[in-house]
Amino acid sequence: YQVKAPSGDLITFLDTPGHEAFTEMRARGAHVTDIVILVVAADDGLMPQTIEAINHTKAAGVPMIVAINKVDKENANPQKVRERLLEHEIIVEQMGGEVQDVEVSALKRTGLDDLLDKLQLQAELMELKARPDRAAEAVVVEAQLDKGRGPVATVLVKRGTLKRGDIFVVGEQPGKVRALIDDKGQQIKEAGPSMPVEVLGLDGVPSAGDMLTVVENEARAREVAEYRREQARLKRTTQAPASLDTMFSALAADRAKEYPVVVKADVQGSAEAIVNALHKLSTDEIKVKVLHSGVGAITESDVTLAAASKAPIIGFNVRPNAKAREIVERDKVRMKYFDVIYHLTEDIAGEMAGELGPERIENVVGRAEVKQVFPAGKKDKAAGLLVLEGLIRKGLNARLTREDVIVSATTIASLRRFKDDVAEVRVGLECGVVLSDTNDIKPGDMLEVFEVEERARTL
Repeated sequence: YQVKAPSGDLITFLDTPGHEAFTEMRARGAHVTDIVILVVAADDGLMPQTIEAINHTKAAGVPMIVAINKVDKENANPQKVRERLLEHEIIVEQMGGEVQDVEVSALKRTGLDDLLDKLQLQAELMELKARPDRAAEAVVVEAQLDKGRGPVATVLVKRGTLKRGDIFVVGEQPGKVRALIDDKGQQIKEAGPSMPVEVLGLDGVPSAGDMLTVVENEARAREVAEYRREQARLKRTTQAPASLDTMFSALAADRAKEYPVVVKADVQGSAEAIVNALHKLSTDEIKVKVLHSGVGAITESDVTLAAASKAPIIGFNVRPNAKAREIVERDKVRMKYFDVIYHLTEDIAGEMAGELGPERIENVVGRAEVKQVFPAGKKDKAAGLLVLEGLIRKGLNARLTREDVIVSATTIASLRRFKDDVAEVRVGLECGVVLSDTNDIKPGDMLEVFEVEERARTL
């Protein structure tokens, strides 16, 4: 969106989400903008995403202005924020550095004019210039599939002027500008440098971060788009050369369970962030397999794919169309709707943990050495033990080892001390046991007794 400064200059703001899943959006934002405004809460200080944003800004080589927000709160401490920034080599002017900072309150609207003044000062120092009288180049900030308007891309014009009727190519999609809509929702005829606009007239939905370039004619646009599609296809089919590492990685992946999903979101950036967040949930035991991700309403093909793969459909701020709802009812496809990414990742992590079943944890209770073996009844053998660690308890699981090699996995069938049946025998004492399903016992064998605890898994 754009705002008009008191001087009359237009300033374009590009807001990026703070959630950890939107890493790529923040990285793109730092590379697209001329100046980064780092918003830090005066009561919270530096969050992990704030530190990440600082790193993106440094990597992009873009100057920064620190906006310390929420200064109206009782527990606000702007000075502490300035001190914490020193840890990341951000030295504000008040502390002898070159980075401008300003205290603001978004709630009470204080300090905002001061922020605009500092932005203009920084822009003057940088001597920012762009040529409007040339073919336009723009970067895609966001893209979506609108039900009434078709594929729509929100772009930020980098150089030149984008006009209605221009032929362009963006990523793998050709197009012709049918309409330009500004941040107020008004149709405009052209957009100059640093202007954010929605572009209508694309053949398909591009990816966020793609460059939009105006070309001379439709044939050239189709040629470039087709070449890029072919390159993308070759990249997908080209396999890395085989090595021992890749072979073992593939074997491990084959052993892991798969949790298939179909992802549909309202905009490209959200779909990208959700797919990245889901992949981060994968472990050595279970991996997320995204069968398809896209933008726009949930369609019949999405539901058919999910039904064939027995996968749930994750809808983020989208719903199925009428035909898709019929197939959902008929094929009993699971639909999961979300509008907050935290809830989405928590829910899917819980489902993936449920797929693995409870976690079995062994707690070793005691260890004992077989001192003597003697008959017990017609067929069984009893072992005379000396308890070396912990305790031996009737009914517990046990492992009999000989020279550190497991001979049998068994349980304590009976436990005696002298001639009395007892429930348990503690360290330092002697006892006699009969083991279930094994008579292969020799003096010198070791017996390890353990409990098995089942816990609900978490990822």
